[in-house]
Amino acid sequence: MTTKPKPPPGTGAGGRRLWRSVADAYELDEHERAVLVECVRTVDLLDALDAAIRRDGPLTDAGRAHPAAAEARQQRIVLARLLAALRLPTDDETGTRPQRRVGVRGVRVIQ
Repeated sequence: MTTKPKPPPGTGAGGRRLWRSVADAYELDEHERAVLVECVRTVDLLDALDAAIRRDGPLTDAGRAHPAAAEARQQRIVLARLLAALRLPTDDETGTRPQRRVGVRGVRVIQ
């Protein structure tokens, strides 16, 4: 029986929930654990950005979108890519991980 890894120090509530849901269900290799750490950090950052938007409102005094809203959108994209990199099985798969891609995908830049 292996010991389940603990979430990184300073992890927030949302990050801990994600960590437990993945780490308790799957045995991760070291490189996958590193990706999960970044997922957890991203979830915690999204929680902080959401708190800032709730505190300050969705618009600035100048009537523009809150800067945290734009950053949250970018972090959601990052989180989606990190979660995809973990290749966790979906409900319709029988516990197997999705097939690995043959080629390496380049980094996409949104401008």
